[in-house]
Amino acid sequence: MHYPKQWLQGASLGESIACELRLQIINGSIKPGEIISENRVAADFGTSRSPVREALKTLSNEGLIRLERMGAVVLGLSLIDVEELYDVRYLIESFVQQRLAIVNTDGLILTLLQVIDKMELAVKYNDAVEFAYQDLSFHEAIIAAAEHKRIMHLWTSIRLIVKTVMLMTTEEVFSEGEAKLFTVIEKHRTIVRGLQSKDTHTIQQVVSAYFADSNRTLHVSLPHS
Repeated sequence: MHYPKQWLQGASLGESIACELRLQIINGSIKPGEIISENRVAADFGTSRSPVREALKTLSNEGLIRLERMGAVVLGLSLIDVEELYDVRYLIESFVQQRLAIVNTDGLILTLLQVIDKMELAVKYNDAVEFAYQDLSFHEAIIAAAEHKRIMHLWTSIRLIVKTVMLMTTEEVFSEGEAKLFTVIEKHRTIVRGLQSKDTHTIQQVVSAYFADSNRTLHVSLPHS
């Protein structure tokens, strides 16, 4: 599996290298304890060491590697790490969606329904990458609608890891067939109905159910380490 080229439009070379290495670390192609050499990565990507250093600094800030003098030691992303990321996602969306219960969300609802249409189209064309992209866009639209700077800052800090994990879990869901995919789409429709209810208790129940189910998907989609 390679990081989708269409997701790298506008990215710097350092960002592109970070995205590819992040995916290889999370999917277990590069294992915990391995040493990533700047020279080796530079040779693999046909570039100088400068963008490689930029990439490794990003991955270090995300806690995926530890920078040492002899190179970067891979720490990896364990299932517990991913579960904690999903805990943070749950806290963000639980807060955000309840906040949205007291504001006008007509524009947001329209956007979310359009995203769901694109998810259905991705199923029709068997396009897991596009489905994952739209899935992320759905949740990002909800978070952005809250217009909360600190929450957005928190989301941005985990966004690229979440995006990579989402790519992997979507590949797994696609392998399970169309019925499973339409179940995922229906879960997103349930979120929309929760937002439309304007009832904080209903919204809380919907968000809790959504993330409990997502957590189960994680356990079959990711390498156990």
